[in-house]
Amino acid sequence: MRELEHKIQVACVNYFRYQFPNLLIYAVPNGGQRNSVVAAKLKAEGATAGVADLVIVANNRHIYVEMKTPKGRQTPKQVEFEKHVKALGHKYYVCHSIEEFMQVCKQELVVK
Repeated sequence: MRELEHKIQVACVNYFRYQFPNLLIYAVPNGGQRNSVVAAKLKAEGATAGVADLVIVANNRHIYVEMKTPKGRQTPKQVEFEKHVKALGHKYYVCHSIEEFMQVCKQELVVK
């Protein structure tokens, strides 16, 4: 993960944990450089290319969030994962800033 994307994701997680202490958010450390032995072990354990960076668990549902830099774009595997989870009835968002992430939280988690 590039440094700017890392900083955005850390800010989003910190915001979420402060604003929604009774809900759950976790990261899926699916990227990064690994040697072939470690990569094979992770794949055997269920690592899947394209999985979203963050998963929010709230009120019997999951919300998937892919973090990107302001100019970042999804990979083909990420688009494929998005289509799959949406077909299963889950929400999926791509956030390029903490402001976008905060808007998702407001839209999906704040009682109207």
